[in-house]
Amino acid sequence: MNIDSVIQPLQRFGVHLGLDRIVNLLANLGNPHHQVSVIHVAGTNGKGSVCAYLSSVLTEAGYRTGRYTSPHLVDWTERICLNEQPISSEELSQLLEKVQTVIRPDEESATQFEVITAAAWLYFAQQQVDVAVVEVGLGGRLDATNVCLEPLVTIITSISREHWQQLGPTIADIAREKAGILKPGCPVVVGPLPPEADKVVRSRALELECPLFTPQPAHEIATGWAEYETIQNSKLIKYALPLAGQIQLTNSALALGALEILQEQGWQISEEAIINGMAKTQWPGRMQWTTWKNHKLLVDGAHNTAAAQVLRQYIDSLDAVTHKPVNWVIGMFADKDHTDIFTALLRPGDRLFLVPIPVEPFPGRTSADLDYLSNLAYNLCPELSDRQIHPNLLTALEAATTGNLIVLCGSLYLVGDFLQMENSE
Repeated sequence: MNIDSVIQPLQRFGVHLGLDRIVNLLANLGNPHHQVSVIHVAGTNGKGSVCAYLSSVLTEAGYRTGRYTSPHLVDWTERICLNEQPISSEELSQLLEKVQTVIRPDEESATQFEVITAAAWLYFAQQQVDVAVVEVGLGGRLDATNVCLEPLVTIITSISREHWQQLGPTIADIAREKAGILKPGCPVVVGPLPPEADKVVRSRALELECPLFTPQPAHEIATGWAEYETIQNSKLIKYALPLAGQIQLTNSALALGALEILQEQGWQISEEAIINGMAKTQWPGRMQWTTWKNHKLLVDGAHNTAAAQVLRQYIDSLDAVTHKPVNWVIGMFADKDHTDIFTALLRPGDRLFLVPIPVEPFPGRTSADLDYLSNLAYNLCPELSDRQIHPNLLTALEAATTGNLIVLCGSLYLVGDFLQMENSE
């Protein structure tokens, strides 16, 4: 059975937040999620890299470690991993078939995300994982992953204005939804949040008597190296940091804070496993350097304002390109904060190559109109040296390969399209 043949038809059910369907689905499967110890990770940005650090270290420590993340870049199998290895296509097909068989005709149809989430829980139970690192899909409170009653630890990485159409118009509303993953008495690790979000999360933690930890960001001690001060005894841990960008000093510290809590709970995670696991962490498509036809290229999902600001900060920190123009290859969905993203990224002299996003993951969700984006970019930064609209990523990249730094960003689906194109060459 082809994975797409099961997954694609479910697109018509779109994003439909709520727990009733996933709870029924899992009950029909025998509640596999009750057999799995979970680390649950929510946040606007940083979720994926925190999950990547955690699963890498726990695998290095010898634990049978599951990881569930979304979206994927190239293949559905990337979403469900065991000990850092993606599930095989055959196994995923069998799991999806099994999930499909227990959907009763008299029940409301499950969404695409709910079906693959149920498949992940089933896989982790079948594989008897010691622990699963599970990333929230959207929000938290009503997300299909939010069915674990007693997570080992929950993490909220960051909160900024994204998906407000589903989560509510204000930062406080969004924080309320993300704080929905907190469970009574279960420890929570929290990253730096805006004051109004921090207030909401702390209030919810207090209400549920959750021990709350806020690790300080690690310090950069050399290029690609960081130092983390432990919460419990102020011990310093030096480790290689393979993922690029200042934000990884924060993200890696959140992962290390969570690992400290696991150590307190009796998990055997040595400092050697931490150092080796952090060094081996991979998280493609985020601040990733690659080449395109012998031209150096930086690819990054950067699909919201906060991520765009982090990307621009990283580019400005590069000695080789400081104050030099950038060639931006950008595609965005129609429901993004285009104005704020362009404001964060574009500078006088930069060149802009706009492309449509090739994958429409949800019905009714469309790629932003390119003429609108072009005019908006000009209004925000009239000193751009060039603006071009291209029918696809290939022609945009070919036009962008001049002497400037080339940066591809705006959507993880666009990055995935590039990586697929790269793999097929």
